[in-house]
Amino acid sequence: MSLVRRTVGTLIHRAYRAIRHAGAITPGSPAGYRFRRIGDGVSIAFPPGAIFGEQWIEIGDHTLIGERVSISCGMNPGLELGPDAILRIGRGCAIGRGTHVVAHQSIDIGDDVFTGPYVYITDQNHVYDDPDVPIGRQWPRNSPVSIGSGSWLGTGAIILPGTTLGRHCVVAGGAVVRGEFPDHSVVAGVPARRVRGYTPELGWHTPNGSAPNGSAPNGGAPNGGVPNGGAPITPQPTAS
Repeated sequence: MSLVRRTVGTLIHRAYRAIRHAGAITPGSPAGYRFRRIGDGVSIAFPPGAIFGEQWIEIGDHTLIGERVSISCGMNPGLELGPDAILRIGRGCAIGRGTHVVAHQSIDIGDDVFTGPYVYITDQNHVYDDPDVPIGRQWPRNSPVSIGSGSWLGTGAIILPGTTLGRHCVVAGGAVVRGEFPDHSVVAGVPARRVRGYTPELGWHTPNGSAPNGSAPNGGAPNGGVPNGGAPITPQPTAS
C-alpha cells in the first residue's frame, strides 16, 4: 500500500471517528434537549435511526443506544400525544444496533435491559378484522408493552403489543413474543412460549407442558443461554 493511500485512509478514519463522536446525542447536545428526559451518561450513537416524538420519550441514566436505532412515538412527527410519557427506557440499558422501538400508547422498558441487534418492540399492530379491506388500510390497534428490569432480548426478537415480560427474562433470538411471562422466564419460538423458568425450590427447570430442554437456548443451560439461536422467522407484516 502506498504512503499516500495509507495517509488518506488514516485521515478518513480519524474524520469518521470525529463525526461519530460529534454526532452522538447526549444530554448536553442540542438534540438531547428535545427529549422529555435524557439522563446523565446517556449516549445515542451516530448515525441514529428515525427519532421523533422526543417530548414523550424518557431515557434513564447511563443507557447506551447503538447505531441506527429508531426510537419514536406516534406514526409521524408533529402529532399531539397527550401530557404523559409514552416511551420509557430505564437506566443502565444497552440497546443493540438497528433496533426499533415504536410507541403509540405505552412502552415501558425497565432498568438494565440489554438487547441484541435488530430487535423490534412495538405497542401497535395492524388488524385484519374486515376481510374485504386491505390490512394496511385497517385502523391499527394498541396494547401496552412492559419489559422487566434485568431482561435480555436476543438478536432479531420481536416484541408485539400486549406483551408483559417479568424481571430477568431471556428472549431467544428470532422469537416472536406476545402475552404475559413471569419473572425469570426463558422465552423462545414462533409464537414464543416459556421453555424454562426458575424457582428457589427447583432452580432452573422446564415448566410443565413446555418444550423439551433442547428447544431452549444452548440446550436449556441456565447460565450459558445467550439467546441468539432461536428459530428463524418467516418475514411477515407484524406492525405498522
